[in-house]
Amino acid sequence: MCGITGVFGHGNNRSLENNVKSMVASLVHRGPDDNGVWVDDEANVALGHHRLSILDLSLEGHQPMLSKDGRYVMVFNGEIYNHSELRVELEKEFESIDSHAWRGHSDTETLLSCFSHFGVEKTLERSVGMFAIALWDKLERRLYLARDRFGEKPLYYGWAGGAFVFGSELKALQRYEGFSNPVDRNVLALYMRYCYVPAPYSIYQNIYKLEPGCLLSISIGATKQFPSSTPKVPTSEKDLTLDRWWSMDSLISTSVQHQIKDEREAIDMLESRLAEAIRLQSIADVPLGAFLSGGIDSSSIVALMQKNSSQAVKTFTIGFEEEGYNEATYAKAVAKHLGTEHVELYITSSDGLNIIPNLPQLYDEPFADSSQIPTHMVCRQARSEMKVALSGDAGDELFGGYNRYFWAERIWSKVSWLPRPLRSILADAIRRISPGNWDILSGPVNMCLPSRKRISLLGDKAHKLASRLRNVRDLDDLYLSLVSEWTYPASVVIDAQGPVTILDDRSVKPGRSEHEHRMMYWDSMTYLPDDILCKVDRAAMGVGLETRVPFLDHRVAELAWQLPLNMKIRNGQGKWVLRQVLNKYVPQTLIDRPKAGFGVPVGQWICGPLRDWAEALLDETRLKQEGYFNPKPIRQKWAEHKAGTHNWTPSLWTVLMFQAWLEARHS
Repeated sequence: MCGITGVFGHGNNRSLENNVKSMVASLVHRGPDDNGVWVDDEANVALGHHRLSILDLSLEGHQPMLSKDGRYVMVFNGEIYNHSELRVELEKEFESIDSHAWRGHSDTETLLSCFSHFGVEKTLERSVGMFAIALWDKLERRLYLARDRFGEKPLYYGWAGGAFVFGSELKALQRYEGFSNPVDRNVLALYMRYCYVPAPYSIYQNIYKLEPGCLLSISIGATKQFPSSTPKVPTSEKDLTLDRWWSMDSLISTSVQHQIKDEREAIDMLESRLAEAIRLQSIADVPLGAFLSGGIDSSSIVALMQKNSSQAVKTFTIGFEEEGYNEATYAKAVAKHLGTEHVELYITSSDGLNIIPNLPQLYDEPFADSSQIPTHMVCRQARSEMKVALSGDAGDELFGGYNRYFWAERIWSKVSWLPRPLRSILADAIRRISPGNWDILSGPVNMCLPSRKRISLLGDKAHKLASRLRNVRDLDDLYLSLVSEWTYPASVVIDAQGPVTILDDRSVKPGRSEHEHRMMYWDSMTYLPDDILCKVDRAAMGVGLETRVPFLDHRVAELAWQLPLNMKIRNGQGKWVLRQVLNKYVPQTLIDRPKAGFGVPVGQWICGPLRDWAEALLDETRLKQEGYFNPKPIRQKWAEHKAGTHNWTPSLWTVLMFQAWLEARHS
């Protein structure tokens, strides 16, 4: 894993080489093992790279790397898991390549040879892996930027200081001389709604995220002019093209035509494909382990890892002292059953206090998923013993794991017949009972239910549901409401109008008709890359740890979309087919419990040991002076949260993370 950056169309007085050296130095945490810079002053292009050595630890893996034919120069962040097979394919197809022609055994060298022989798009289509790539074509004098299918690896690009700049993280772009791009208030409104900045936007004007599965190519004519609007897929102009080399929509359309009806076949195929993905992703020249929460996804990954390992797999988990948030005991039980070498790390509010000041530097732009705290801590713990960790991310999106998938339609069917005024009355009635009292009321009910049907943190969920009932028109509206924190963010952010995204664009229709599948599609296109994968990438790369996601081997994803809904959600429970695989290795009694997620008691912390920190950032005078937020709704939620009448943790955390980011930016 690495950090990449570069400049094209340099227009400042400072030398191009010094600029890119400064930019690449900001990414040392992503790859402390090696670094390099390549500059062509005549072409006005420079590439920079910081390397975390995982495959081919020798100097033969050094980047930027030139292709053997001299045409291409590349910097690359990621892993190509099938690169050995690609080498064999090249050797068979082209007489000029034999097994003795390779300088080393890095996947970077393999990619460059594939680009030379197959072309850019054909190489991307052949590649199994995660990546962000910058490729300079010396013949056509054109720069290519490419990102993997699901967005595991980040890549920002845009225009700043008279040049086209790009990098793995925004901090590299900010190092470019003359970078003065202001905060985009419209994007800030999107952040307040979703708790993250959705692609293709970034928090800065004229800086964008390359969307998953996309390829951008640019020549010198497009480097000096700001685009008139956000680059949209597809864009095809003389000097800039932006298109998808891989599409989730196409995957779904193809999968619908090849549905798997036989349950036994589906279970066997899933186990086989997931095991193969884990096998490929377990190849490394450095120590490797896995995260284990004790849930279905991570337990499935670890079970199949351990099955095919001759020694105990190293596993890591996080625990909390606060009751209701600690799942470490479940992970410990699964680890004991599987025989892994297990490490637990318990964190306290003081640990959170120590990490929070570093979050703006870690994430570069406002990011308000509070599980960023334990994620970073478990990555730091894992990095003390290894360089690579496998995770169970994406199982929810592919196999129907989130509560909203099997609760939304059930709830809507019970309230949709009510006129909106009556729904508002019902919502008010729910909210009159505090979250704590809802939790007390749920206690006796949960005692009478089987473990898998018990509801954890009922109070928070009841209040969240109540706030959604007022204005939704249909199930799609309900989904948008469920994933929105500030429902009307433009009323909170001054001079803002939130741009349209895929979630509120009614013209976007995923290829499956069931509402649950539509939600899974939307989550895969937005929440997965822009929240989950972003969170894990920054938390891990902040300590020089590579994370790999076996569920995002595109062959596993294709299989998931070939399965009918009843093999994912059955009897009010998600991940049916994945549970059948896991049941072969782990007793159901160790797994069968309510889904809680990677929660963190930040709401308690900001009323306790973090209260002074929160008070300072939410100060009314400060909010007015900075001029980004209307203080009134924020101060009202803060007062209600402190009083214990409402739990506004996620809403307040969005403001706190922006305020902390703003403070760090100006320090």
